[in-house]
This record gives sequence, C-alpha cells and structure tokens, in this order.
Amino acid sequence: MITALLLLACTGKSDDTGSANDSDTSAVDAVCEEPTDVPCVDEMILDLSLHDDKVSDADVANTTDGADFLTTVDASAGGMSNASDNPWVYIKFTADGAVRVDIDDESALESMDWDMALRRFILRLNGGDSGPSCVGAAVMGDGYTYEDLAEVPEGITFAMDDYYTDDCTIVNDSSGLPGSPQVVMGPWWGYENCLTTTGQPFLIQQADGSVLKLRVEAYYGGDGQEECNSTGTTNEEGGYFTFRWAFL
Repeated sequence: MITALLLLACTGKSDDTGSANDSDTSAVDAVCEEPTDVPCVDEMILDLSLHDDKVSDADVANTTDGADFLTTVDASAGGMSNASDNPWVYIKFTADGAVRVDIDDESALESMDWDMALRRFILRLNGGDSGPSCVGAAVMGDGYTYEDLAEVPEGITFAMDDYYTDDCTIVNDSSGLPGSPQVVMGPWWGYENCLTTTGQPFLIQQADGSVLKLRVEAYYGGDGQEECNSTGTTNEEGGYFTFRWAFL
C-alpha cells in the first residue's frame, strides 16, 4: 500500500454553491479552545518537507448533492517528484462548505484555524503530531457505510494523528515512501498499481465539538478513479481529491 498565533486571515478560492446542511454547534461542547505545543516540530519540518515561505493557492471548490457537500481539492503539489518543493493545502470544514486556509506550513503548526492538511495522498488532521488543535477522526469499521451514518454512534472514540515515537522517530505508513506518516485518515486508500478508494467512511470531530462524516470519492482527475478501481491502473494525474461529506 502507498498508504499539524491563530490565523488572521483565511479563505482562498472556493466555488461555494450554498450550504448543504447547517452544523448546530450550540448542542456540543468544545473539545479544546487553546492551541497546544506540537511535539517533534524540528523533525516534522524535515520529514514532511514543511515550508515557511510558501502558501498554497490550490483550488478548493464545493457543490452540493442533497444533504452532502462534494468538495474538490487540488493536492497534486506539482506531481509526485515535485511534492516536497510545494506547500501543503489547508482546509476548514464550515456550514457553507470546505474553505482553503491561506497559511504556510510552519505557521500552521501554531494555528487552530484549519482542520485538514493535504499533499498528494496524505491527509493530516490538526491535532496530535500534526497540529496544535484537537481535530480527530474515527475510522468506521465493518457494519457502517457512509449512508448509514445519520448520527454519531454511542461510544465512538476520536483519535488524533500519532506518528512520532517518544524519541521523535517518524512511523511511516506501508507505502515505503519517505515522509509518508501513518495518519489516522490512511485507510481511505488501497493500492493495486494505483491508489484505489476503499469507500471507508470516517467521522471527523472538530475543535468546537462538531462532527462530520466523510468519504473519499476520488483521488484521480477525470475518470481516473473509476478506471483505477476497476482495472488497477490509470494514466490520470493523482492528487485531485473529491470528498463527500456532511455534518451530523
């Protein structure tokens, strides 16, 4: 398998078509309200090729499909060979769709104003080893589909990214690629000569306590994902995510 100072200004280009649903944050308690120190910062800057002089201007766009948002994010980062020279894309999930947060990689390590960072196939959440907030995810196992998740099941535990050992040695995923940490959102993909989508649903809990469900619909542009899933190969460029998601 080819298996994180508050921000002063945020949103970038986004094709918002209106709110698919409204997140009612009045009924939930905040998980955290102040940023915490991120461990292993020096190591992360090197391991994940973080930048302090570049801010992504990648496209983030939203459409709606019934109660769901369909969000596309260009996390291609100039292609696999150029990814380390390009910044991560930072997004926040809002009642009006996902918006790009315009921030450089190192400043993001002190900001709670983003939920997810993307570059190529890696999805980091703003918490634990990835960021100073407390955004976490639950990987919904057998017995759950995206469509089944109409509310947050009882007893769900949200995990934050945890890919550094106590001595700040990175724990890589099974891709075999350097700088590819074992993140909570890793189970979105499989590998058969190309990145297949597993259909794995996730629940993501934001710092304010709001919870959304999310499924990765595509990683390749055009018809590349369907081709990859059905044949195990595609000539389409990767890093072009499509997410289906909705607040619960």
